[in-house]
Amino acid sequence: MTDLVLGISAYYHDSAAALVDGTAIVAAAQEERFTRRRHDPSFPAHAVSYCLAEAGATLRDVSAVAYYEDPALKFRRVLASYAGAAPFGFRSFRDTLPEWLRWKRRAERTVRRELSALGPGPVPDIICRRHHESHAASAFFPSPYESAAVLCIDGVGEWATTSLWHGRADRLAPLAELRFPHSLGMLYSAFTYFCGFKVDSGEYKLMGLAPYGTPRYADLIRERLIDLKADGSFHLDMRYFAYLRGQVMTGRRFEELFGGPRRRPESPLTEREFDLAASVQQVTEEAVLRLARTAQRRTGETRLCLAGGVALNCVANGRVIREEIFDGVWVQPAAGDAGGALGAALAVAMEGGAERTHLGSGGDAMSGALLGPAYGDEEIQAYLDGAGVPYTRFGTDALAARAAAELARGKVVGWFQDRMEFGPRALGARSILGDPRDTEMQSAMNQKIKFRESFRPFAPAVLDTDAEDYFELKQESPYMLVVADVAAAQRLPAEDSGARGLERLKVHRSTIPAVTHVDMSARVQTVSQEANPAFHRLLTAFKAETGCPVLVNTSFNVRGEPIVRSPEEAYRCFMRTRIDVLVLGSFLLLKEAQPAWREDGDWRDEIPLD
Repeated sequence: MTDLVLGISAYYHDSAAALVDGTAIVAAAQEERFTRRRHDPSFPAHAVSYCLAEAGATLRDVSAVAYYEDPALKFRRVLASYAGAAPFGFRSFRDTLPEWLRWKRRAERTVRRELSALGPGPVPDIICRRHHESHAASAFFPSPYESAAVLCIDGVGEWATTSLWHGRADRLAPLAELRFPHSLGMLYSAFTYFCGFKVDSGEYKLMGLAPYGTPRYADLIRERLIDLKADGSFHLDMRYFAYLRGQVMTGRRFEELFGGPRRRPESPLTEREFDLAASVQQVTEEAVLRLARTAQRRTGETRLCLAGGVALNCVANGRVIREEIFDGVWVQPAAGDAGGALGAALAVAMEGGAERTHLGSGGDAMSGALLGPAYGDEEIQAYLDGAGVPYTRFGTDALAARAAAELARGKVVGWFQDRMEFGPRALGARSILGDPRDTEMQSAMNQKIKFRESFRPFAPAVLDTDAEDYFELKQESPYMLVVADVAAAQRLPAEDSGARGLERLKVHRSTIPAVTHVDMSARVQTVSQEANPAFHRLLTAFKAETGCPVLVNTSFNVRGEPIVRSPEEAYRCFMRTRIDVLVLGSFLLLKEAQPAWREDGDWRDEIPLD
């Protein structure tokens, strides 16, 4: 097993581990799924142990460990940033410097120590890659393209905030980069913070909020905050931002520019927040489109690969596809820092002579992103029997037919199958499912099951062969990272209700209202038989039952909690919420048949809000 390379990302947010054998991805998982701490930044000890166990390997079998960024270079950037902001930010500098001096600037030593504690076997060489190199490698090497332009956009790594690469065969060549503090990710996070959501967590809320508003601040953002050039390069006016000087994103000038202080978290949303979200989303899309055109012009490629946190902005991704700048766009499903573990491992493997053997298959190397732990029927039955839980066991086709029938009756189904997903999206392995035709489903799932804000949209999962009948989608979207409009044939006559803000939720816009956002868009997941046979079988059965090949698909968790990993966690979520039916492997559980569920205290107090 000398070709095994272990990749690790850690110590900022979304720590993860990935194990590759050449360019074959053996396993990958985020640490949060094991510790139950959302966006866990700690060393991914559980994820590492899982990856090795999945391969039947120990550290003796690993040829190298790849760390996803260069901690020494990052430390120099931190020092330079504080020095440039002096005397402001001294308190933050004083609070964070000891940690950097103790271990962060030599994080690879900490990684070695943590790996040694896991044992058995000696720790192999630890190789630090650059942060954006890890993103680029995660985007290009598993992609289905022989060659492509590669664009990485995030908050910041060491210095780079945006980088352009040219991927050809087994090589990635850097072409250009933009540097901190000028960052599209930081711009978006500043508005996330100002609108009362958590940075590095709530950006997707801001994206979901944008269609409720009008971009009336967009010109102001262009005039005062960001100087956006025709080629997509940009410069932020740092007088309006506070992230160089402390632990907050915005300060007094930002408040004066947008008419008052930031929204307090969990307080009511106002028209200002709707419009701020719409405005920064519009500017972000403009920047991404200009960067994509520059990438095409600089490389001459007809394909684009995307990674970095901004690549999780599926609305911007959809714009790039609709503009037809490229013939094909592929987004790494773990586009954020978790995917850096995979990219670092692949970069080291490719440097060692690995070959991209998946290219002949016509697909990517991500195995549908189903790279995490799986639980067989024997393990699931042992848990259910041990817990005294009533269930019915079904054969493969009968299970899909029964679950489809329950969904058609308006029931909400928890769906737990196969290997857990790698990345932030539930893709039909750890999912909560519902009937998209139900006009009450979106509200019911948000408020009674997910316990989250009412404006949050749900995604449709659709059979790949039926996608064009329901969505204006120009390519496959297997990882739920592309937003497309609902097809004209599925739209209902417009209701001129005059509704504004969150009242627009009550307007029915299509034949699949539970997954149609207020701007007639949807974050689409196309499901193929090859990538996810169990989920494909269920969608096929639902189509046979109802004529509709679409299901509501949201992650199997409640607000603030990581997606469930194990049967026990799935059952607990099932019993804590108003999920009606739970499918665990071959076993189907009905809520009304379950024994009474009791816990000491309110479990929601134990889960921090996201």
